[in-house]
Amino acid sequence: MNRKIGNLTLDSRVILAPMAGVTDRSFRTLCRHFGAAYVVTEMVSARALQFRDKKTARLMTLGEEERPAGIQLFGDDPAIMAQAAEKAMKFNPQLIDINMGCPAPKIANNGSGSALMKDPEKCGRMVEAVKNACDVPVTVKIRKGWDRNHVNFLEVAKICEQAGADAIALHARTRDQMYQPSADWNSIRQLKQAVSVPVIGNGDVTDAQSACRMLEETGCDFLMVGRGAMGNPWIFQQINVYLTESCRILPGPGIAERLVVMVRHIRALCEEKGENVGMREARKHVAWYLHGLRGAAGYRRRAGELCTLDDLDKLVEEVYRRYRDEEKREDA
Repeated sequence: MNRKIGNLTLDSRVILAPMAGVTDRSFRTLCRHFGAAYVVTEMVSARALQFRDKKTARLMTLGEEERPAGIQLFGDDPAIMAQAAEKAMKFNPQLIDINMGCPAPKIANNGSGSALMKDPEKCGRMVEAVKNACDVPVTVKIRKGWDRNHVNFLEVAKICEQAGADAIALHARTRDQMYQPSADWNSIRQLKQAVSVPVIGNGDVTDAQSACRMLEETGCDFLMVGRGAMGNPWIFQQINVYLTESCRILPGPGIAERLVVMVRHIRALCEEKGENVGMREARKHVAWYLHGLRGAAGYRRRAGELCTLDDLDKLVEEVYRRYRDEEKREDA
């Protein structure tokens, strides 16, 4: 099976989706460690790049341990996007991804993200401009359409392919659906039949079994995991094992491993951004890691109050002590 996007050869079929506020360097590195074929940065504003914004530069900084990695750009002007791609290349990404799917009002209301789906010809011009500005594969991430009355993903995808896109990722919902209801995998199947470049399916992959179903039902070349990876970087390892070892189900991590990986993640986050900023951002990650545990509601409240790494260590000690005490009672 071909595992290439442009000239980039990948070692698996499952990719970490770009997510604002989530897929920073520490999380990308962790997901790559657990088997993501490649990772993509949080979306980067093409216009902000014109002003040499320090935060934007940090968003694009890639570590060797997370490669292959792509930089995702968003904007509403093909020329400015091309300039942004040129600047992004200084960070040596393995690919550039164009955001044509973000449903957030602050992005779409300014003509970027999913709003581009309303202007297929501009989508094509944008792909062509970015493609001419860099020498790495260019991918696009789209949605089914703007709303249920304007479902035009096939038109947009074909125009992007003709303009030079090396792969197309489809989040199988319209912009107005946001993240509900269930993703329409049939649209991914239709896209795969309509274009010759690799298709990346996205939407409702939450475990190894759903990943396998998406591949089988749609025929897509790769799949992208977003929310299913939050607090669960092991999902990439589980999917890879299931797909390559005759549907073997790899058990999820035990509580000790979960806590060790969580602390490793949060410490890397604080090292990257400083403890003050890092711990504020860590709160959501800790809540995700502890989701599903007995007493999770209380842990989420505690997670929302974390301010220091010492606070995290105390919470981890409490969680593990409670788990160990429960084990002893069950064995008695």
